[in-house]
Amino acid sequence: MSRQQSGKLYVCATPIGNLEDVTLRVLRTLKEVDLIAAEDTRRTRKLLSHYEIKAKLISFHKFSQPEKKIQIVDEILSGKKIALVSDAGLPGISDPGHDLIQGCIENSVDIEVLPGPSALLSALVISGLPTDRFLFVGFAPRTVARRKKFLGELVDEAGTLVLFEAPHRIKKLLEDLLEVLGNRRIAIVRELTKVHEEVLRGQVSEMVEVFREREPRGEFVVIVEGRKEGNIPTLQDQEIVDKVKEIEDRGMSTRKAIEQVAMRYNVSKNWVYDLVVEDRRGG
Repeated sequence: MSRQQSGKLYVCATPIGNLEDVTLRVLRTLKEVDLIAAEDTRRTRKLLSHYEIKAKLISFHKFSQPEKKIQIVDEILSGKKIALVSDAGLPGISDPGHDLIQGCIENSVDIEVLPGPSALLSALVISGLPTDRFLFVGFAPRTVARRKKFLGELVDEAGTLVLFEAPHRIKKLLEDLLEVLGNRRIAIVRELTKVHEEVLRGQVSEMVEVFREREPRGEFVVIVEGRKEGNIPTLQDQEIVDKVKEIEDRGMSTRKAIEQVAMRYNVSKNWVYDLVVEDRRGG
C-alpha cells in the first residue's frame, strides 16, 4: 500500500577531482535539502565551503551501523529532503550509498538521481578500448587465491573490463591479470581530473614492468580488453608444449619459458604449466 510523503532522497554526483565538475542542479539541491548524508563529511565540507553552501551534514559510510540507514529512511518518511553524496562521483557505484538506496526502495521512498562525474565512464572513454560493451567489476578481491578465481571467471567475457584498484595493490593486480587473462591491451587511468592525471596505455606485460620501476600513487581505474578472436591461441596443445621446449633449449628455465609462451600467445600461465606437466608425465 502506497503512502503519501513529501520527503525524497536525492542521489547527487559530486566531482571526482576538479571541483568545477559539479552540476548546477547538484549545487542547487545541496542548498535546498534539509540534510546531506556524506560518505566522508570532511571531503564534502570542502566542496560545500568552495561553493559557500551551508548545510547540515551526517555521515553514512561502510562502517555505519544498520540503525543509521533506518534513521535516514525514517527522516525521509517524515517529510525531510536528504541528499546522498559519496567521496567522489555518483553514489551507489562501489560505495555504501547502494545500501541506503536499497533501504529507500524497500520503504517506497521517492528517489531522484542527479547525474554527473563518473570515474568509471571517464576512464573507459579515455582508455581508447571498445565502449560498446563493457563490464564494471569494481575492486578485485584482496587475497591472491580469491583474486585469481575472480579474474578466472572473466576470461571469456567479450566486453571491455573496468576495475577500480588502490595504489598498494595495483602491482599484484597487474601480475595476476597477466597470468590469468593473458597479455591483452590495457589502459591505466590515475588521478582523473586532478593536477597529476595520467593515462598509461599498452599491453598488460608492459604495465607490469612500468610499476616494477615506479611507486604507484593515487587511485586507479584499470581498463582491460575483453576476450576476442585475437586473444584465443591458434596453437594446439602439443605446439604450446613444443614452444616451451624450444625456449628451454636456448638456456631459459622452465618457469621463465612457460611465462614467455603464455605472454606471447595470450594464454593463462597456469594452463601452459598444466600442459607441460601433463606432457612430461606422459599424459
